Amino acid sequence: MRRPPALPNQPGPPFDHLTARRLRVALGMGPEHVAYGLRVSYGLPYVTPDLVAAWERGTVSPTSPELTALAGVLWCSPGELIGRPRTLREHRVARGIAPEDVARAVGLELLVYLGMEEQDAWRGTDRQSAALAELLKLSLPDFVAVTGREKRLAECLRGAVGTRWQAYVRQVARIVPLDRRLVEDTLQELHRQYQGQMVSTLSWGGGGERSGEAGQEFLDEIVERFWEAVEGAP
Repeated sequence: MRRPPALPNQPGPPFDHLTARRLRVALGMGPEHVAYGLRVSYGLPYVTPDLVAAWERGTVSPTSPELTALAGVLWCSPGELIGRPRTLREHRVARGIAPEDVARAVGLELLVYLGMEEQDAWRGTDRQSAALAELLKLSLPDFVAVTGREKRLAECLRGAVGTRWQAYVRQVARIVPLDRRLVEDTLQELHRQYQGQMVSTLSWGGGGERSGEAGQEFLDEIVERFWEAVEGAP
């Protein structure tokens, strides 16, 4: 059964997909158990393990009713699954700013700005991007996400930890305005962590399957790990 379309202009709240996964694992549940609970106990017959996995990867976000039901299955409050704002609209709403005021501040026609918000695709100039960051008080990670650079950043980081990190320094430095030395140190550390985790998992036993699961989890969280490493750098 297909998932029903979301109501127009009714986006779900910001979703903390990493917390959802950690809570599920702590309960000893698999995605299939979560999906079963949502179908049987909360009347969501279209939920499959693949949809739960997509929520946990952050590629799809649950609607408000889905998030409430998911909290019930995971024995937590809905508030525990609400993360920081991610999209342009979420940041604007979190600041309590009207779209007209954002459009005026960054120098865009209202309909043009609303189109960017609806498509979650910021296409402003560097000057407009700077004005947007100042108005919405965006941190660097938020700025990278809102301006559409996070997907490319994730691709570069996955390449860096899986192959030669040195080959990705220039690309990452173009995406994020950080000191080159900081980028180098961060990529080297992430590479060390990833390779060390893969080796350790193999040495514990369980073969390639267990190693693959651990590696995929690391890669799914690669952007968050990058920012954590940057913030923790001396």
